Amino acid sequence: MVSGMTNANLTRLAITATLHCLTGCAIGEVLGMVIGTALGWSDLATIALAVGLAFLFGYSLTIRPVLRSGVPLRTAIKVALVADTVSIAVMEVVDNGVMLAIPGAMEAGLTSWVFWASLAGALAVAFVVTVPVNRALIARGQGHAVTHRYHAGHGSGHAGHGSGHEASHAGHAAGRAGHATGHEHGHVGHEHGHVGHEAGHGGNAGGRAGREHGHTGREGGHAGHARH
Repeated sequence: MVSGMTNANLTRLAITATLHCLTGCAIGEVLGMVIGTALGWSDLATIALAVGLAFLFGYSLTIRPVLRSGVPLRTAIKVALVADTVSIAVMEVVDNGVMLAIPGAMEAGLTSWVFWASLAGALAVAFVVTVPVNRALIARGQGHAVTHRYHAGHGSGHAGHGSGHEASHAGHAAGRAGHATGHEHGHVGHEHGHVGHEAGHGGNAGGRAGREHGHTGREGGHAGHARH
């Protein structure tokens, strides 16, 4: 059994995987049966077309999400082949076997309820039979268990992308804060420079006043000495 997976989770995963296969198979089956019946093909030719289209659509539904995880197309195709081949094959054998077993199902026209009821019943039986097959494959780490590894990687990539995006925003915010702080410090330093400059002017003026007073004192001393 897949590590850390309970029987209930394994069954749910098998049902999900089978529904995935059923979707692709149903599209291919319906399209193939409609085309073959409309063209008046033999039962064998119609079934061959339906089976081929079922595999095509089944694989396509698996390849698309795997490609979104960032792997090359060749790798995605290999993953789809490993994940879906057994499941689709079982579903197609059961589905077409049921259709052939129902009297008049293949000969009924597209407007006949017999044709559509038979096809729906055949797909339902195929679903029930394929669920335990998928469950056994997933329990061994095969089948759709392979695709979930790529889905998990895709989620991690999104998380990493989101974290990087948030970190980038945080860096930009910190840069703006630093710029604002430096700008304020520059203003403060500029103001201090003005104050120092004004104080220097005041000191220079005081020095000139002191020299003037000293000169006046010396003049007064000279005048007093002359009177004596």
